[in-house]
Amino acid sequence: MDVETMSVTASRIDVEARELPADESVGLLEPVAFFDGPMPTGVTVSHDGRIFVCFPKWGDEVEFTVAEILDGRPVPFPDITVNRTVPGDLAAAFVSVQSVVVDAANRLWILDTGSPMFELTQYGGPKLVCVDLKTNLIIKKILLPQDVALPTSYLNDVRFDLRRYSAGMAFITDSSDKGRNAIILVNLWTGESWRRLENHPSTKASSPYGCLPVVEGHPLLDRLPDDTSKPLAMGADGIALSADGSLLFYCPLISRRLYSVPTDLLADRWIDDETVALAVIDHGDKGGASDGLESDAEGNVYATNYEHNAILRRPPNGIWETVAHDSRLLWPDTLCLATDGYLYVTANQLHRMPRFHQGRDLRRKPYILFRVPVGTQPVLLRG
Repeated sequence: MDVETMSVTASRIDVEARELPADESVGLLEPVAFFDGPMPTGVTVSHDGRIFVCFPKWGDEVEFTVAEILDGRPVPFPDITVNRTVPGDLAAAFVSVQSVVVDAANRLWILDTGSPMFELTQYGGPKLVCVDLKTNLIIKKILLPQDVALPTSYLNDVRFDLRRYSAGMAFITDSSDKGRNAIILVNLWTGESWRRLENHPSTKASSPYGCLPVVEGHPLLDRLPDDTSKPLAMGADGIALSADGSLLFYCPLISRRLYSVPTDLLADRWIDDETVALAVIDHGDKGGASDGLESDAEGNVYATNYEHNAILRRPPNGIWETVAHDSRLLWPDTLCLATDGYLYVTANQLHRMPRFHQGRDLRRKPYILFRVPVGTQPVLLRG
């Protein structure tokens, strides 16, 4: 080895031995459960600490679409039978569940998209199902008509205010990538439902390339096997109620903005759509695109930030701050603030799915359920 080669080799060793600057984590992110099967989306925690998750049918082999975490592993909930779709009777069992939420009365609500592989829906598929956690029995099932849950709808997330009407109200986001995004309202007593803010700019994805999310250094696009690509168009997705229930916060999946609208206007069917639209508030850029939203009793709004592997928080003063940032937080999806003071979040690597990589599946198991302490209480709007 000549002197010059020795010098270059020594220099390389010296560089490799140095501690170089790198991304630093923020927050005490703690793994709760690992998933070696299908990818999870929704998570919720009961008031006594029971954890529930769901697995929509997006191409993975999904044996059961709703589960409870027991001894660290998912178990079909409330049983395996109701997790098996009945082709001739879509209302009889779950089809493809996107969201699970425990309400202020400690009941589990299950939001069924009725849309495996984002297919067109049929009546009986899109529904809200309520389970009494004292008995683990289904006590209510609300089927959404096809003029509310449209054939092209994709029901994404849901929040509840049990003070409204006789039994409460549900607020649902329709994030369809086929247009006609909206907020859906459901009277939990009568089962009546209706759409608001349909095709309003605040419920739709930003115009093509108006928001081009970048995740792990790669633009997030539908990349087809024929080497063509197109921007994503998923609309209203994350949803949260303010501490007093007066505002509904929401955000499209393909957008970096946060919006809100007064819930009294959404809930009053006698108010015209134009009046509701004029009351929408644009809270500005939230520092990145989000999938899930959550809120707490102190007036904070939380947002996942899938572009930056982070969870952010917006205090009442409107200045965003970081709750957690970690390289393991690969596509933080759904948020759930539990009564134990922890904020739970699923990390499911959605951006590594085949549709974004010309048919190549780049996900690496396990998917992870994390939690991070925030020391606040959830919004519980009891009747």
